[in-house]
Amino acid sequence: MEINPTHPIIKSLKEKVEADKNDKTVKDLTFLLFETSLLSSGFTLDDPSSFTSRIHRILSLGLGLSAEEETPEETTSLPNVEQADASDSLMEQVD
Repeated sequence: MEINPTHPIIKSLKEKVEADKNDKTVKDLTFLLFETSLLSSGFTLDDPSSFTSRIHRILSLGLGLSAEEETPEETTSLPNVEQADASDSLMEQVD
């Protein structure tokens, strides 16, 4: 990964790190920048779950949601495939 020190993202990250080295959002953004460059270069991530957790935190931040606010569990459930009635499926009627 090549870092362009004049790029607005890098400049902004540098300013934020200088202001507060312990800012979790800045750390998340920095790791996302690095992991995204790994993915775009064809590499795989050692821990994809941490990548997705960072994405969710940044999305919550961008949407103005509280970081401490717990996300509700999935309220809608998918139908059980084993219990699905054959009459419910139109795909089998195609032939």
